[in-house]
Amino acid sequence: MGPVHVVGVSKQLPKYSRKTSDIVPFIDLWLTGQDDRFRRKVVKIFEGAGVDRRYGIMDIEEVFTATSFEQKNNIYTREVKVLGEQVLRKALNQAEWEAKSLDYIITVSCTGIMIPSLDAYLVDALGLRQDIIRLPVTEMGCAAGVSGLIYAANFLRSNPGKRAAVIAVESPTATFQLNDFSMANMVSAAIFGDGAACVLLSSEKEAAGPKIIGEEMYHFKNATHLMGFDLTNTGLKMILDPAVPEVIAQHFPEIVHPFLKRFDSSIDGVDHLIFHPGGKKIVQTVEELFGKLGKNIDDTREVLRDYGNMSSVTVLYVLERFLNKDIAEGDQGMVLSFGPGFSAQRILLEW
Repeated sequence: MGPVHVVGVSKQLPKYSRKTSDIVPFIDLWLTGQDDRFRRKVVKIFEGAGVDRRYGIMDIEEVFTATSFEQKNNIYTREVKVLGEQVLRKALNQAEWEAKSLDYIITVSCTGIMIPSLDAYLVDALGLRQDIIRLPVTEMGCAAGVSGLIYAANFLRSNPGKRAAVIAVESPTATFQLNDFSMANMVSAAIFGDGAACVLLSSEKEAAGPKIIGEEMYHFKNATHLMGFDLTNTGLKMILDPAVPEVIAQHFPEIVHPFLKRFDSSIDGVDHLIFHPGGKKIVQTVEELFGKLGKNIDDTREVLRDYGNMSSVTVLYVLERFLNKDIAEGDQGMVLSFGPGFSAQRILLEW
């Protein structure tokens, strides 16, 4: 049972991008015929979402064109293969790893449907080994980036001298519902964007990067209704309960303190918070809770501002920022994300 290290994180963004200020006229046009007060409210949601820019696998005209689930999903499958390959190549190049040296590949996505899953295409595209172990992680939403890291950590800890890649690719843009005027659709449209990330992990003796001290999942009982997708004829329709920030706040002490205690740490011992930017309200809620404990989540807010919430990918962008900092040896960091289930995933790192 050797230590597991996070060797590196790479990012990849799709080709289209717009500032929120450029999206507002499209929102106005889209809501033509809706009540004026409602239109003003929705524009306010977009302007106040804490997102300055977002990226997409399709241009904005295409997002606001009524298409079938099949057409949107075809764009999703085509583009996630491209992004997945780009980000995995980038990560391997940065770490100077041969593609054939990977023992384990985990792909993470919940914003489209692909069978075979993305990992199968990546094995072919990069010429990975035929005996590589594959694991697609789907249906876990925003928490899944950390879920993927947890599965990799478990595999590597019990298999010393091995290498794993976790590739998360999401396109919430492909799930946008043109004829859904619910608040859940408005809020999700205002905060979500597309992106990809790849994390390389290793249980080799000489591996670089912060060490994983511990990892755990936390399941909220009887909370399956809080977040997810309904599968409809027009695609994946967002379920987003406004009670989410409040429920997180209620469970917060139970999520953080026993977990840290189990690994001989405490909130005082955690120097860096690598928190998933779910949305402005969740960020504010968690910021208040951590603020009382003398901690900040500035990097989380900046990632939300620069890219929006890219579902499972976003927390990995926050992690990438920390891996690029000059962090003192012995410092600890806690990775935390929330997602459908309802669940919280946590990882404790040490530099």
